[in-house]
Amino acid sequence: MNVLTKFELPESFSATEPPEARGISRDQVRLLVSDGHTITHGRFADLPRFLHRGDLLVANDSATLAAAVDGRLADGRPVTVHFATELDDGTWVVEVRPAVDAAGPVPGLESGDLVHLPARTALTLLDPYPDAAPKRLWTTDARNIARLLKNHGRPITYGYVPRRWPLADYQTIFGVTPGSAEMPSAGRPFTPGVLEGLRAEGVSLARITLHTGVSSPESGEPPSPERFVVPAETALLVNSTHDADGRVIAVGTTATRALESVADTAGRVSPGTGWTHLILGPDRPARTVGGLITGWHAPGASHLLLLEAVAGAAVVGRAYQEALANRYLWHEFGDSALLLAPRRTQA
Repeated sequence: MNVLTKFELPESFSATEPPEARGISRDQVRLLVSDGHTITHGRFADLPRFLHRGDLLVANDSATLAAAVDGRLADGRPVTVHFATELDDGTWVVEVRPAVDAAGPVPGLESGDLVHLPARTALTLLDPYPDAAPKRLWTTDARNIARLLKNHGRPITYGYVPRRWPLADYQTIFGVTPGSAEMPSAGRPFTPGVLEGLRAEGVSLARITLHTGVSSPESGEPPSPERFVVPAETALLVNSTHDADGRVIAVGTTATRALESVADTAGRVSPGTGWTHLILGPDRPARTVGGLITGWHAPGASHLLLLEAVAGAAVVGRAYQEALANRYLWHEFGDSALLLAPRRTQA
């Protein structure tokens, strides 16, 4: 199975609420482990037993913003503005959607259009971002929006989540640096108990920061440029892990993208900060990340290319077949996977 094929995802496989609302803790979501040889099913709390002493987990410490704000177009139509990315000059890239979290961006928007927001705030759409097409994301003149988001924002949601949940449900245990439009959701199942179990197994933890943009799952577009930081101590830990024949496991596609953005052709990582435009896939396989923890992505999502770039098409394809057959739950409140690239055997 090629996971890029638009496989059918039954509506009942979408996690419509946090696991806590379903009566289980974060670390009791299901965990599928695929390593190229076997498939194992368990709970996320079992994660420590699948990693080895000397392995390194790299997590994203970006915290989620209340990045959705309701407003109106100049003609009175209600919309929801998703604040996607803060640019270097302090202005924001946004996506404008019909109100009530309808699918897709508002059609027919043009440069110069006004969007009226609460607190007598208005923003002007400037240019499509990052390219002229498909006019889904826009640069704007919006600045200094922290108070607007604090007083009027809510987490970005999509149609498979029918009610609103508080911002705390969209934060991970790692999130300390606000900036992500959407939760770096691979880190959501981690709890203090899981971290303690990893320490007991001799698994180390390092952090990067990557502020996520909006995924807009209906479009299947590649990820937009995202701001990231790979600290010097993280680069040192990654390189020393490889030197000791340990595995570098990224917590999510965001941590993967950040690390691979500063990896050379031999997989050595340097500290770095700035914007990543990297698209991982068949033309650019992973060089330094040997596995990742991830949720389950929608059919056609560009993230599926990244999964294959890390673990290989066979590992990812079989994992998705098993997840569908065993009714795993999809999206940010759903179940999890540990996908490991097959270890190369020594000659």
